Amino acid sequence: MTENDYEEMAARLDRYADVPDAVLNELVTGDGLCFWAFDRADMPELSGEDSPDRELAARMCAGCPVIDECRELDLRTSGPDTVGVWGALPDTDRRALYPKWLRRRRGGEAR
Repeated sequence: MTENDYEEMAARLDRYADVPDAVLNELVTGDGLCFWAFDRADMPELSGEDSPDRELAARMCAGCPVIDECRELDLRTSGPDTVGVWGALPDTDRRALYPKWLRRRRGGEAR
């Protein structure tokens, strides 16, 4: 992924800036595929390698109706300490996305 990819993702999440955490949490846990379509104990582990982890994250979240909401929730609640797959991204990508998202939330870029 490029820096521009992360910037575009952060910009796309701006629409959730004013949505309360509780609402996002309800959406994600109620509609997120990983919360009702899979046994979370059997989720595959990330390898620590960018390309395979991106592919795994994309496969795990394929068809999920709340990918952006999930990504927003994880950035808010875990930030740079994120682990696992959330919002169709492995933790390494979300850690790279986090500073761009945070800068936008703090008003560093126009929405």
